[in-house]
Amino acid sequence: MSKSQDKTPAYWYGDATPPLSARMLAGLYGWVVALRAKLFRAGVLRSRRVPVPVVVVGNLSVGGTGKTPLTIALVQRLQKEGWAPGVASRGYGRRNEAAAAWVEGGTAPSEGGDEPVLIARRTGAKVRVDRDRTSAARALVAAGCDVIVCDDGLQHYRLRRDVEIEVIDGGRRYGNNRLLPAGPLREPAQRSAQCDFRVVNGGDASFGEWSMQLRADNAVPLQGGRSRPLASFGGHRVHAVAGIGNPKRFFEMLRGLGIGVVPHAFADHHRYVAGDFDFGSELPVLMTEKDAVKCAGFANEWYYSVPVTAELPEAFWVALLDKLPEKRSGQPSEAGLVQK
Repeated sequence: MSKSQDKTPAYWYGDATPPLSARMLAGLYGWVVALRAKLFRAGVLRSRRVPVPVVVVGNLSVGGTGKTPLTIALVQRLQKEGWAPGVASRGYGRRNEAAAAWVEGGTAPSEGGDEPVLIARRTGAKVRVDRDRTSAARALVAAGCDVIVCDDGLQHYRLRRDVEIEVIDGGRRYGNNRLLPAGPLREPAQRSAQCDFRVVNGGDASFGEWSMQLRADNAVPLQGGRSRPLASFGGHRVHAVAGIGNPKRFFEMLRGLGIGVVPHAFADHHRYVAGDFDFGSELPVLMTEKDAVKCAGFANEWYYSVPVTAELPEAFWVALLDKLPEKRSGQPSEAGLVQK
């Protein structure tokens, strides 16, 4: 394994009982979460509306569940349907998180955040990073966007939303169903019932959930040039690099294609330097697209990005679009708004 490893506590997704200190802190955290929700419901803390529909993509658990691939697919589908979507994100991991900024495909990940840069590159949509998603949404509206997609904003109640999409890791689900830090949950599992859509990434979708699969077909050289079929690495050993919320998912996907994986799991949003890739053996390096945007500056001909595409049933898109007002109407749908 890499010298910079994923540090998810084993008891989050295992049978072990969390330490007493973690359980006590989880009780305090739960009290704060409940109080905050109550203050929003009572109007003491106020949600702000923007004059276009808002779709929030998020999760209840900490770590990667597949939000970014779904956000990309959502933006691309909205564009296909004639909308001009803009993406609001916090831009976690960028150098100055206190400052709002526009993100384009050529923005350095250290300035825009790895996920916003990836979204901008894949979609060409306007992307605004700001700790205050409401301010980001307003800037996007002023820039001509007629629908806002809020990336990882399920708990950001200051921004009123039309549609909430929860993304669930189909393998890990909610782990031990405990709140932070005793478990992986940001909010109680019961909060899921308030979301308009529950999308399950991999695994089996239950009643009332939508299945999402991430398809990876090609490996793209970071130095440029023609991509090659990902399956062409089958039967060969590679260094697999993943600095995402659930690195194991990436490794298992590669193994499913018969690729011999030497895994290197880094912390989510890890800032790579060339020395991180001193693995001691010269093998092809396959990495997630999110990691690749941060490694192009020192990559050699052995480095490949593995893009993924989120695939969902057509019925999901029909149901989602039905939640939105007529496109380009400029006014949010009162019926579909979630009152926070």
